[in-house]
Amino acid sequence: DTVGITVNRNSIPFDTASKFNPSGIRLGTPSVTTRGMGPEEMNQIAEMVAELLVNLDDRTVHEQVRARSRALCERFPLPY
Repeated sequence: DTVGITVNRNSIPFDTASKFNPSGIRLGTPSVTTRGMGPEEMNQIAEMVAELLVNLDDRTVHEQVRARSRALCERFPLPY
């Protein structure tokens, strides 16, 4: 959420973690498709998530991803 990308924790197949503290994440597509985004934008979002995962503690990367996320949302505003 801090960078404009919302995920939720989910159990994954063969997860050894507790179902109350799962180790996977889920990236939902309803808000993406509602905005009219397609595969190209999903690739961009995936790149942003990957960049964040590699740079968890780098505030500069967080700010850059937040700006990219915001720009993407501005290109695809909510239809209501």
